[in-house]
Amino acid sequence: FAAAQDHLHRTAAGVNTVILVTSGWLAALGARAAETGRLGHARGLLAAAAGLGAVFLAIKWAEYADKAAHGIGVETHPFFTFYYLITGFHAAQVAAGVVILLLVAARARTHEVEAGVAFWHMVDLVWVLVFPVVYLLR
Repeated sequence: FAAAQDHLHRTAAGVNTVILVTSGWLAALGARAAETGRLGHARGLLAAAAGLGAVFLAIKWAEYADKAAHGIGVETHPFFTFYYLITGFHAAQVAAGVVILLLVAARARTHEVEAGVAFWHMVDLVWVLVFPVVYLLR
């Protein structure tokens, strides 16, 4: 597994971690703004959080494209089966979270914003667990 893991882009994954955590912070600020009635500000913060989620997906897509260009796929090695399943499911959660954040930003109703931001924080938490397990632990 360690030899296969060496083909991963740890720096890109680290950058993605910062992006996702920053996005979670923006979403939390958006929820606070919605609670205090600053709906325009909340919309902007939630849209920014969703935008960072899209940046996360773009970086993940570039990582997948690089693996494909090097002939690394799901069946290349058991590690890559694990890698694609775990990170692929997480990418699907991020994509769903981006849509949810944009939907709650459009409506900006406090209880909906809270639910959308809670989902986004779950996505953050999953990545904070996935990142060290997939990219760092040897």
